[in-house]
Amino acid sequence: MSLAVQIRQHGGPEELHLVDVTVGEPGPGEIRIRHHAIGLNFIDVYHRTGLYPLSMPATVGMEGAGVVEAVGEGVTHLQVGERAAYASQPPGSYCEVRVMPAKCVCKLPDAISFETGAAMMLKGLTAQYLLKKTLPVEGLQSGDHVLFHAAAGGVGLIACQWAKALGLQLIGTAGSDAKCQLALANGATHAINYNTEDFAARVREITGGKGVKVVYDSVGKDTWDKSLDCLRPFGLMASFGNASGPVAPFAPGSLGAKGSIYVTRQTLFTHIATREATQAMADELFAVVASGQVKIHIEQRFALADVQEAHRALEARKTTGCTILTL
Repeated sequence: MSLAVQIRQHGGPEELHLVDVTVGEPGPGEIRIRHHAIGLNFIDVYHRTGLYPLSMPATVGMEGAGVVEAVGEGVTHLQVGERAAYASQPPGSYCEVRVMPAKCVCKLPDAISFETGAAMMLKGLTAQYLLKKTLPVEGLQSGDHVLFHAAAGGVGLIACQWAKALGLQLIGTAGSDAKCQLALANGATHAINYNTEDFAARVREITGGKGVKVVYDSVGKDTWDKSLDCLRPFGLMASFGNASGPVAPFAPGSLGAKGSIYVTRQTLFTHIATREATQAMADELFAVVASGQVKIHIEQRFALADVQEAHRALEARKTTGCTILTL
């Protein structure tokens, strides 16, 4: 038996219920893992509300770390008793124990704690594919400006540090002066409070009117139009989330008028579709964290039983850095 957080219908945080579930044995290509810590991410809100619909009843959560309890047929990269961490489909990490596909589960280096592992996998792998794989047509070179929205969030603080290590000039946005200071303390070259400043005008000022090569945007509806105005010709608008709501339909012709710019909608799960790709990305993440170039900031901890409170804090944008659920 395992405690798990389930929803029986889409809705608000009050739909998250702690229940007892039966956990079986892993089948071919699966493992059973006992969690020591669980990551909290905005995609969990999308699953709960139905923006990304799930079949009911559903256990949410995409990220966790713990110890492998059992290994199914064909799994060779993990063994019983090993420490492991993951960001993986299908949802289901809000629990004590689960059976899940093994292909996106990685052995966790001894130098990285369970809490750090749970906090960094989805967010860190997201930062990795954005900065290393989601690139403008002209590429990114040391000294280039990039714009990163929600720079004080879990993905944002990792991206600020990683961008600095790559020699990029990251312009971060956030919703308060305190969050802007946090982004700057973690490697952002500039930080803009979008509640008190016109971020598009400020970006043009910072870049001498040229604009940035790429905008990384997990906010969605509220930042979309002005983000397009921040791009230089042939720049890339990289959307990877909808925290303020989905982007409205737009006319492709507008992209030509704004400088023949590119638009892409990225998801982590395309990038980690294979065992080999997942491990390669995770190896880069583990290395940059182990080197100290990127520190994982766990700013909030909630007990699994307090998951409703955790979701309310996340949706109210009262969190910074990473948030985990503890067992």
